Amino acid sequence: MPLLSFSFLCYVFFITISQARAGDRVSCDNDRGNYTTNSPYGNNLKTLLSSFTSHTEINYGFYNFSYGKDPDKAYAIGLCRGDIEPNQCLTDINNSFSYLKEQCPNQKEAIVWGAELTLWYSDRSIFGIVDTYTPIYLGFESERNSTDVDAYSDALSKLMRKLKDKAASGDTRSKYDADIGIDPVKNETIYGFVQCVPDLSSQQCDDCLEEAISEIPYCCNGKMGGNILKPSCRLRYEPYLFYNSTIVLDSLPTTNNASLGGHSKTRIIIVTVVPGVTVVLILIFICIYLRLRKPKQKFKAYIGKYDDRDEEEITNVESLRFNFNFILLATNGFSNSNKLGQGGFGVVYLGKLPNGHMIAVKRLSTNSAQGDEEFKNEVLLVAKLQHRNLVRLQGFTLEGRERLLIYEYVSNKSLDFFIFDSTRKTQLNWEKRYNIIKGIARGLLYLHEDSRLRIIHHDLKASNILLDDEMNPKISDFGLARLCIEDETQGCTNRIVGTYGYMAPEYVMYGEFSVKSDVFSFGVLVLEIISGHKNSASICHGENMEYLLSYAWRSWIEGNATNIIDPSLNNISQNEIMRCIHIGLLCIQENIVDRPTMATVAHMLNSYSLTLSIPSKPAYFMGSGPKRLQDMEPLVADAAATRFDESINQVSITEPYPR
Repeated sequence: MPLLSFSFLCYVFFITISQARAGDRVSCDNDRGNYTTNSPYGNNLKTLLSSFTSHTEINYGFYNFSYGKDPDKAYAIGLCRGDIEPNQCLTDINNSFSYLKEQCPNQKEAIVWGAELTLWYSDRSIFGIVDTYTPIYLGFESERNSTDVDAYSDALSKLMRKLKDKAASGDTRSKYDADIGIDPVKNETIYGFVQCVPDLSSQQCDDCLEEAISEIPYCCNGKMGGNILKPSCRLRYEPYLFYNSTIVLDSLPTTNNASLGGHSKTRIIIVTVVPGVTVVLILIFICIYLRLRKPKQKFKAYIGKYDDRDEEEITNVESLRFNFNFILLATNGFSNSNKLGQGGFGVVYLGKLPNGHMIAVKRLSTNSAQGDEEFKNEVLLVAKLQHRNLVRLQGFTLEGRERLLIYEYVSNKSLDFFIFDSTRKTQLNWEKRYNIIKGIARGLLYLHEDSRLRIIHHDLKASNILLDDEMNPKISDFGLARLCIEDETQGCTNRIVGTYGYMAPEYVMYGEFSVKSDVFSFGVLVLEIISGHKNSASICHGENMEYLLSYAWRSWIEGNATNIIDPSLNNISQNEIMRCIHIGLLCIQENIVDRPTMATVAHMLNSYSLTLSIPSKPAYFMGSGPKRLQDMEPLVADAAATRFDESINQVSITEPYPR
């Protein structure tokens, strides 16, 4: 019980300090331009702000002043929450001016949202207009989730819309309302308020608040507290009472007593507050420390079986954690205009950080094919991998039901976007395709042997190879990756996941996986890059239909391997292409032992002095046409004896490639 009381006291102090000037949310609009101290606009703004300081008239907590002449005229709005006394309101507004000037020293337009007020100035008229530019979302109770999200959301929506209707119907003195709703599951009270700038029309206020209410799922879905701040309107809801139950407009006396008792009240406040400042600060530091520790403890609990990792490792991973609202703003509220693509896991969005850096955000859907295990893999494994041919994970978000993975932005989409499209594939000449093949090989070699962890990617395919602005490949999507300990190179599982056509036969049939499983996938990918055909798409030759792996091996054995080369390559660098076909066939052999390692593959791709063995039958071979498997065995022997002395470009070579 003492611990509970202390936690509650910490929380109360935390909320209190968030209402102080240093905790207010500020937006400095750089798009509106800057001004200098002695410029016409600067002088007008200074005069305008001083008029607030000298103002003594009771005005129901709403002030809108302007000063000067266009184009250097300054406009300002000060608005307090509807339950704040006028004298206190004016004091808070005047204090906020100093804070706003510190945070936005030379921007022509700026706004500050305090817990009890909104203060906004600009070089354009802001009276009687609806301005809903980029909102700010806050979750005061972000650590608490509702028991039943849908039921809580329904109750909250009813409360907010009831408040919206009441506030929008208010007059020019006040467009504010506060009331309570009931959480139907836990029978707890929901406290909420909404407010518009009073000089808006009823329809303008209604529209602004309706937009804010519609953004609650993006801001605080499932949370028991939230705060949406816009220049022209705002709303907030919490599971505790955070406003005065009496609305000032309903209880304000008709006589003008703005300055009555002002000095006495100030002295009382000073005498009361100053002695407690030291104690409050100490408690604040303790509370902040506990609040910062809590997410880390939650993350350690979430990662489950990985919690045997050392403290330093977990701390390093936790440092990559992003605030959900921060990413929400970066992606423009996960808008469709920012959508880059979609898969079984969910949607990928383009994001832009405040420093201008572009990111790609993978937002896992609640019914995603990728679950918690895959999310943990990405966070705990990929965060430690750094290689130019691997997409870099820059961070993650784990909040409520939201699972976000933040990657570096790779501008040219994925490999399948190009090689399987009849028009776009022409952008990839052989030089670029060969560079892509070698880059993928380097990335896999790093995963298998050169990183401090031995990792089997487990889902290598064309759609998981991203291309940067220079068409360099980057392997992505490590949700299914397997971590091998020490010198382990293989394993077994009862859960078969991956993409058919790229999965090695021993894994599909028996659940056995190894580094050679990735080698098989690499071989399939190489043949796709050379041919421009999907491995799952049938290839027509004469009256027969065959799939890529069977067709490639049959063509090679019959001496017609050039048949599988993408016509758009125009047989340029044919010997290099033929060597890559040969390497691809070696990688897709049915027998695991016969497949080379990625170290050997990398050596094959970079050294023409290495003689290649004759590939055996690939996995998933399907006989087609007049020649069956048994009829082709003599051809395999003939291919081994075939030699030719010169390449097309008269460069001597040592490898046989049937024609």
